[in-house]
Amino acid sequence: MPELEILIGGRAFEVACQEGEEHYLQSAAEMLNIEAQTLIAQTGRIPEARMLLMSGLMLADRTAGVEDRLKVVEDEAEALRAEVDRLNAALKRANEAAAATSLPAGLTDQLKTLADKAEALAGEVEDKAKAG
Repeated sequence: MPELEILIGGRAFEVACQEGEEHYLQSAAEMLNIEAQTLIAQTGRIPEARMLLMSGLMLADRTAGVEDRLKVVEDEAEALRAEVDRLNAALKRANEAAAATSLPAGLTDQLKTLADKAEALAGEVEDKAKAG
């Protein structure tokens, strides 16, 4: 099991991790270190345990905010998917009606273009949700 030395708030810690997870540990340690450095800059030198606790809480607060924003984006993506489904159903009904009656030239193409735009918009929101 690899052991790494990480720096949090100017203090060195020896920690172990699973083989191949060194990069994730370093990334997590860097996030915690950023919070610790911010805390130290605001308060000066503080006891190690308090620094780690407060830094962890600050990082958890930031994570909770990101999760809240992700939930909003996921809800928006779901609403857009429902709208795309509704538009596709409307397009299908319009195509069926067009087959039964004579429609003005180009109406089917316009409806298809609108449905394609709605699908593209839903895809963009979905991509943002995944990236966020």
